[in-house]
Amino acid sequence: MTSVINITELRQHLPDYLKQVQQGEEIAITSHGKTIARIVPDRQDDERDAALKRLAALRGKMLVGDILSPLDEEWTGDADHL
Repeated sequence: MTSVINITELRQHLPDYLKQVQQGEEIAITSHGKTIARIVPDRQDDERDAALKRLAALRGKMLVGDILSPLDEEWTGDADHL
């Protein structure tokens, strides 16, 4: 839910509005009836946690092998450029 408040209201009750943002609410700040800014919750930690959960779900589902050792085959990918 988005609250719409003017600058004066924000100045007078800033701690209260910051608590609302901390709880997940978005606040639109207006000046002379026009929205000039928005205060939104920081969801960066949520995105990080979601990425870690996706990585944890993939654990144990991958193939592990030696990708650095040379193969028995000779590479000829650039033979036509010599």
